[in-house]
Amino acid sequence: MGEIEDGEADHITTDVQGQKCALVCECTAPESVSRKDNLPFLNAVLKNPVCKLYRFPTSDNKWMQIREQMSESILSFHIPKELISLQIKEDLCRNQELKELGELSPHWDNLRKNVLTHCDQMVNMYQDILTELSKETGSSFKSSSSKGEKTLEFVPINLHLQRMHVHSPHLKVFISLSIPVPDALYDVITVGAPAAHFQGFKNGGLRKLLHRFETERRNTGYQFIYYSPENTAKAKEVLSNINQLQPLIATHADLLLNSASQHSPDSLKNSLKMLSEKDRVWAHVGKSLNCIIAMVDKLIERDGSGEGDDGSDKDGEKGHSLGDSVITHPQEDWYEQLYPLILTLKDCMGEVVNRAKQSLTFVLLQELAYSLPQCLMLTLRRDVVFSQALAGLVCGFIIKLHTSLYDPGFLEQLHTVGLIVQYEGLLSTYSEEIGMLEDMTVGISDLKKVAFKITEATSNDVLPVITGRREHYVVEVKLPGRMFESLPLQIKEGQLLHVYPVLFNVGINEQQTLAERFGDVSLQESINQENFELLKEYYTVFMEKMPPDYISHFQEQNDLKGLLENLHQNIQAKKRKNVEIMWLAATICRKLNGIRFTCCKSAKDRTSMSVTLEQCSILRDEHQLHKDFFIRALDCMRREGCRIENVLKNIKCRKYAFNMLQLMAFPKYYRPPEGTYGKADT
Repeated sequence: MGEIEDGEADHITTDVQGQKCALVCECTAPESVSRKDNLPFLNAVLKNPVCKLYRFPTSDNKWMQIREQMSESILSFHIPKELISLQIKEDLCRNQELKELGELSPHWDNLRKNVLTHCDQMVNMYQDILTELSKETGSSFKSSSSKGEKTLEFVPINLHLQRMHVHSPHLKVFISLSIPVPDALYDVITVGAPAAHFQGFKNGGLRKLLHRFETERRNTGYQFIYYSPENTAKAKEVLSNINQLQPLIATHADLLLNSASQHSPDSLKNSLKMLSEKDRVWAHVGKSLNCIIAMVDKLIERDGSGEGDDGSDKDGEKGHSLGDSVITHPQEDWYEQLYPLILTLKDCMGEVVNRAKQSLTFVLLQELAYSLPQCLMLTLRRDVVFSQALAGLVCGFIIKLHTSLYDPGFLEQLHTVGLIVQYEGLLSTYSEEIGMLEDMTVGISDLKKVAFKITEATSNDVLPVITGRREHYVVEVKLPGRMFESLPLQIKEGQLLHVYPVLFNVGINEQQTLAERFGDVSLQESINQENFELLKEYYTVFMEKMPPDYISHFQEQNDLKGLLENLHQNIQAKKRKNVEIMWLAATICRKLNGIRFTCCKSAKDRTSMSVTLEQCSILRDEHQLHKDFFIRALDCMRREGCRIENVLKNIKCRKYAFNMLQLMAFPKYYRPPEGTYGKADT
């Protein structure tokens, strides 16, 4: 790493004495830190890398070498297509269930017809969008100028991996490995704020719209029973559990019959015990199970009473049934005695499932029937925002897994605690960006219903696969065999891996100045306080669940408690444009082995200022960048680095979309160098 393998330097800056202080060149050579067996996995999701190499002096007059890389991800389109396909399937099933509700009163039947008409229109729209996205074969990038296109609204805006690879004379120590290594990687996923740009923000974003919708629904008294979102979600969870339980009970029932055919009392008792342990909560199922228990008791008692094969006892006298006429032919096989009772049990269980489905479907009919167009438009908006957020998350998860695959501490954390996912928002709380932020906060919160599962790839296709429905999705990440074998047993056995998303937002532009002086910043304050509590909860679980020896070493290396206290103080301070919140949240995330995101409206201008500042701050704080070269390094990255290339590929112009008046409102270190700005925003 650090050697210039392709081309000559295309930009060299010098200090006042003529000494070289930075070197930048285009580079397409692969990273030396990437293991050869990992590259196909990484290359399956990353496309079109842009690379730059730098050399900067350290505080003791040595040289550090930096490789900056920015890559698109094919997941920008792959994940939305997977998700839309699932949502179409889910909605078609729901519509069919509505049709199968049976005979309803005229009022509810008319409502059902109305709901089905609108829902079919929604399905058709999703199918049309999926058809258009399917034409984008091989696409891996949606530009900021396309954010208002309807056919692309499920696709994240300007999604990239921003990576800095540092080769420093000062050895770094990876916390969980405890071995010195000269290289360090710092990754940030940059993406436009997940928001429904095509639908607009005239009436606000999801946070406001959902609150208003629920308030109106609570207050209505017109023929509707109000079911809170929490209760509806619980009902759907119960139905999901019932659906899983039905085949399980059927399996145990078949095992019971198998034990009966073997005429084995011990095996019969064990099978009955397993069957009895599953869900006695429904009356008919419980009664049917009691009949089976009684029959098993009678069969075993009869078998152990000394009866001969002809039904007589040892004295030659005929045996009698044990107080019940059910056993009328003692010679019959146990299997034949139990079989009709098992059929009854399965029928009862099927009836329970059908009634549960019908009940939930009727609840859903009421939910949809009230303010139908508004309800469906909220669903659409939420699906759009969630799709954008999920595409970025899956990309970030796969990259993090790739870079930390041979880090045992990270893998322990992954299956024991889960991963923190920290989003840095740079949106203002003024005008339409309020709506974007309201969309973004719901979309990121919805990522809590996502879990990951890692499986072994059986072919060269290692693209992730999504299963589930809106209440819960599982993303299957496929690893090549050699990589999969390196995982802990719990992960290889399919344990679900959870993520914990948090969002901290600090507006930095001139619109935020207006919001602070004449508007309202309460949305930002609420978001930061709510997510601080979530971050603190994750830290508590992390400290409780990780192994004691790891925690002991971890605490020696990190003052996370102090950082959290500092973050809380800054959030409470309510200081204008307090970017210290961003730095602290990002630092905590990195020290917790988390996934970092930086977002503004288009991930182009403000995002570029933030990630370059973060990179130079890391070089200063972690790798002893010479203090006299901090600003020079910052300007160099912004003028010649990957982010100006990002601007070019988005708007075909090598200018950040700021003007001088706007920049006067920006915090000092978020201002680009002269000559790099001036074009209107897109």
